[in-house]
Amino acid sequence: MPKRILTGTVTSDKTDKTVTVLVERKVKHPLYGKIIRRSKKYHAHDEENAFTVGDVVRIEETKPISKTKTWAVKDRVVSGGTQAIEADLDVEAASN
Repeated sequence: MPKRILTGTVTSDKTDKTVTVLVERKVKHPLYGKIIRRSKKYHAHDEENAFTVGDVVRIEETKPISKTKTWAVKDRVVSGGTQAIEADLDVEAASN
C-alpha cells in the first residue's frame, strides 16, 4: 500500500524534532453544494529541526514514531516565515 503524501503549512516548531503542519482541503457541502475548507493538524517528524513556521512542506505517512507522530517531513515546497523589513522613514517634526 502506498504511503500518503500531504502538503501543508508549518504552524509550530517549538517541540524538539517535531513540527505541527496544518493541512487544508476543500470539500463540497453535502446539502448546499458550496465549496468549504476543512483543515487538520498533523505532528510530523523533523530530525534536524530544519523547518520553521510559515514553510510549506510535504509530509509522508510513516510507522508510528510516538503517540501522536505518524508523519515525517519529506521536503520543503516553499520557504516562508516572517521576514524583517527595515523601514526607512524620515519623520520630521512639524515646527511651523
